[in-house]
Amino acid sequence: MKIAFFSTKSYDKQYFDLFNEGHELRYHEISLNPTSTELIKDETCVCVFVNDNLNAEVINALAAKQVKIIALRCAGFNNVDLGTAKAKNIKVVRVPSYSPHAVAEHAVALLLTLNRKTHKAYNRVREGNFSLEKLEGFDLYQKTVGVIGVGKIGKIFINIMKGFGCKILIYDIVQDPELIQKGISYVPLNELFAQSDIISLHCPLNPQTHHLINDSTLKLMKDHVYIINTGRGALIHTEDAIKHLKNGKIGGLALDVYEQESDFFFTDHSSDIINDDVLMRLMTFPNVIITSHQGFFTKEALTQIAHTTFANLKALNNTGVCDNEIK
Repeated sequence: MKIAFFSTKSYDKQYFDLFNEGHELRYHEISLNPTSTELIKDETCVCVFVNDNLNAEVINALAAKQVKIIALRCAGFNNVDLGTAKAKNIKVVRVPSYSPHAVAEHAVALLLTLNRKTHKAYNRVREGNFSLEKLEGFDLYQKTVGVIGVGKIGKIFINIMKGFGCKILIYDIVQDPELIQKGISYVPLNELFAQSDIISLHCPLNPQTHHLINDSTLKLMKDHVYIINTGRGALIHTEDAIKHLKNGKIGGLALDVYEQESDFFFTDHSSDIINDDVLMRLMTFPNVIITSHQGFFTKEALTQIAHTTFANLKALNNTGVCDNEIK
């Protein structure tokens, strides 16, 4: 099969080349958008990532070029117009799980860094400054952690936080009997907001969760609440978060995702003027940590992404059916 990759980085090429089994791969660094569809020659499959734009215009262009498969090398698919893909008889497959441990562990790393300020201590010591002033954190032990979204990543995050001795509150539209047996409490969302010292977001982005964290819900939370988001950027209304960072309602905010991340993340802009005033305002707060959507970025995850993507294509090629197809 001939496959055109978009939004390609060096690590994508490394792992897909390593596990390739006879496919003809063509890599493009540019993201997939209405203009870059011109790069597709005779490929029947495009392989894309979270920030590629697969709207109706792009999918119509793919269909005109005889593309039959959109292979997402990620779990999320909110960037794909599924209705147009179905109408054009283009199958869409994804990698629903690559390393849930990677993302859950990164969420914990963000929380620990935000709380204990190890990033600031590291920079101080390198400059010969051994002062402890303004590096005070708090014990995670016996703190109440609210987890929104209890899929594979959320469950792993819960288990890690239980190891710290935290009290766990969870919210999801589907209840997991295993977690209930462990004595973990499902609570209404408003109750989770009101009782949690720390809130971690692990839910998908859909119309019900879009801007789940907003001015109204923030007002329900404890003063100085910590919020961790390794899910999707638009789970948080960023301007509302800035408002509540300024008034002290949010005590700490750690983001591995951002609403407008497609304009910046995964690319070096260190020599550029960043023209996103909201992002730049966020980065002025001493109690905000932002990483560039790196939660998934482990050897294990990259290996699984390549394996699953090729397995998806093999299933479609052999039987026309794939368990990871998005209907």
